[in-house]
Amino acid sequence: MPGDPDGTTDLSMAGGPRGEALRFEEPVKLKGRKRFLQSLQRISSSPSLARMGRVPSSNYHTGGKASMSCVSLASSSSAYGHTYGNPSHSSVGFSTAPTSAVTTPAPDNQSFDLKSRIRIIGQNVPGQTVTAPLTAPLPPEVRTGPKEAQHHAAPEVTAIDGDYFSKPVLQVVPDRKPRNIDFWDEMPDEIKVHIFRFLKPWEIVRCSAVSKAWHKMCFDGQLWTNIDTHEYYRDIPSASLVRIMTAAGPFVRDLNLRGCAQLWERWTTHGQAISDACQNLEYFSLEGCRIDRGSVHSFLLDNTRLVHINFCGVQAITNSELRTIAHRCPQLESLNVSWCIHMDTKGLHKIVQCCSKLKELKASETRGWAEKEFMLELFKRNTLERLVVSHCDIDDDALQLLLQGSDPEIDPLTDKAIVPTRRFRHLNFSRCNLLTDKGIKSLSHNVPRLAGLQVSHIISLTDDAFQHLFEGTPLLTHLDMEELDDVTNRTLQILAQAPCAPILQHLNISYCENLGDTGMLHVMRYCKSLRTVDMDNTRVSDLVLTEAAAQVRKRDHRQIIPFSEALDCYGNVPRIAPKVALHLTVYDCQNVTWTGIREIMSRNTEPNRSLVVSLKCFYGYQDTVNEHMKRVRSGRLDNAMRLERKWAEYMIATEEAGAGGAGARRRRRRAREAAMVHADEEEGGPRGGRRRARSGGCVVM
Repeated sequence: MPGDPDGTTDLSMAGGPRGEALRFEEPVKLKGRKRFLQSLQRISSSPSLARMGRVPSSNYHTGGKASMSCVSLASSSSAYGHTYGNPSHSSVGFSTAPTSAVTTPAPDNQSFDLKSRIRIIGQNVPGQTVTAPLTAPLPPEVRTGPKEAQHHAAPEVTAIDGDYFSKPVLQVVPDRKPRNIDFWDEMPDEIKVHIFRFLKPWEIVRCSAVSKAWHKMCFDGQLWTNIDTHEYYRDIPSASLVRIMTAAGPFVRDLNLRGCAQLWERWTTHGQAISDACQNLEYFSLEGCRIDRGSVHSFLLDNTRLVHINFCGVQAITNSELRTIAHRCPQLESLNVSWCIHMDTKGLHKIVQCCSKLKELKASETRGWAEKEFMLELFKRNTLERLVVSHCDIDDDALQLLLQGSDPEIDPLTDKAIVPTRRFRHLNFSRCNLLTDKGIKSLSHNVPRLAGLQVSHIISLTDDAFQHLFEGTPLLTHLDMEELDDVTNRTLQILAQAPCAPILQHLNISYCENLGDTGMLHVMRYCKSLRTVDMDNTRVSDLVLTEAAAQVRKRDHRQIIPFSEALDCYGNVPRIAPKVALHLTVYDCQNVTWTGIREIMSRNTEPNRSLVVSLKCFYGYQDTVNEHMKRVRSGRLDNAMRLERKWAEYMIATEEAGAGGAGARRRRRRAREAAMVHADEEEGGPRGGRRRARSGGCVVM
């Protein structure tokens, strides 16, 4: 159809008056969001979408009176203005071509039904009143707006319509803030308790001040099954200690209140509450505590499962408490009532009768050990493995009753009592001055399981007491003979040839002034398992130290190689941390000189050593020995060797300076210089290759 000069085109509508002219204006160029919406309208009217086989929209009816929801408002001069189908039902001048380049060919198929009517939206017709809205709203699914409006829109489409815009292009997922997880609050209580178990007791008490929840957790009874205060009893207040015992009472198995003197005032007010709470104790220690008899009595009445009791030094213990133990604690295995001055063997007699499982009895400085009935009861029971009766009034007859009983049968061939062997493994008769050689001889062949024997400070013992003892104790590992003035080297020679010599580990002969190299050389040579030897205030000399170093060198399983072959590619000695195999104590030994000390130090610095000798000697040498051992244990053998060399030069210069004659001043100067060099080396060596200044300071004239 011809177009008008003003750019309008006549169009005949099926639903309107025939021949009525409609005027179309050029579309205005849009920008921004309006331009985006216009492009969506063009896409919806494109015939290329027909190939997708879309289902017609439910709002678009083709059977009755209807109209297209959107059309492309291209100008009449468009090159794609074609007419499809019946001209009476189609538009003239409307371009339904895709919005692409000019060279794009026209589509071959129809983009809409030919029977549908076209309703023009937003066009003013002359002579008619506009009653319909000038614009058609977009579906809410594709409407743009703020995020709040998008959240209130339809979340999703349940049924797929034919309309293209009924499908959501992008589903908006609301932003989710990250969840703040409190690991401690959500953690199970069992794991919390397990974490608290890695802390020290005083650290747990400090953590209880963090919060109420932590306070409740810190005083949970599961954390306090073992309350041992001997390491922190000075740092924990009595109120916290009482709270711990009352809160964790049913869970506590081991309660060690050693040294808790601050509980003296608490026992009178909270003693009954503590004893009522702690009724499942197996180990109970009040060593060194100040406690009233009523609290002790309550503890013993409420705890019938006690296995170990330690009342060492408790003044409130009497025979009455011991009788309570005998009746209420049948499972008792260990009892320590040493230094309890208000009790004697009458109470112990009742315990021995009732406690059939008693294996350990410590009763130092108690009275009544010479009573015949008590000793016969111990002999009859024969359950003790450890007996400590130092500073007691036991004599030879009482000891014979303990070991052989009353009127035993004597073997005519060996002249020995035919009695069951005793189960003793450790005996301590230190400072029992009523014992003599006769009592110690009775131990022979009656204690074959004996591993430890302490007979120190018994001034009446001689060599005859030990002649047959070592033969009947093949398992002896600990021997304490301190301050036995009448014992000679003969005893040490017998010990070196005894069956227990290969397994002997600890030997104490301190203050035995008659013992020297003659006996100790045999002991060092044949007792190959020695770990500790105390020889202070004896007559041993440097020969014993040399022999000890040689024997430890033989024990070393590593191969000793020359120093030159032990160097690495950089000329350094490799660092190997050795272990201490033998501890020697030789201070106040007049025959031990710096030469023997140097021999020990020289042996310790041999390369590839795994075992060394630790030494406690004269206080003037001890600092150097300690520093040398520190370097050896850390693997710095080159530094240790340099310290040994400087110390030897200093000792030689000191001895030369003490000699008289010509050159005495020069020798004293050399001794002073050697002392300065040795002091610098002992402090870690010179700083930066220079010796530290040792001037006497400034003097103001």
